[in-house]
Amino acid sequence: MRLSYPADVKIIQVPCTGRVDILHLLNAIEDGADGVYVAGCLEGECHYIEGNLKAKRKVEYVKKTLTELGIEPERVQMYNLSSAQGARFAEIANEMVLKIRGLGPSPVKKNHAA
Repeated sequence: MRLSYPADVKIIQVPCTGRVDILHLLNAIEDGADGVYVAGCLEGECHYIEGNLKAKRKVEYVKKTLTELGIEPERVQMYNLSSAQGARFAEIANEMVLKIRGLGPSPVKKNHAA
């Protein structure tokens, strides 16, 4: 099955979402991404025991930081799904793109370009 998701979604694979760092998420926003999402294992099914739980805490921290900076926290999301849910992955990509388009361009992008 060939998955169809928007071309403006850039996928960066990591061995485990627990390896995603807070700085990765913040740097993506700073570098001009309008939104970022992390797709990890279902809760309780992480091969590395609690990597997805670590990622969830990091995403929540970034959302809190964005709120403090006056940036919509919805620009960063965490989703949990199994590797067998390819269609759901594509669905999430489309949902996230629609959500971000509704928010408009990142305010950081405007300031970054100046």
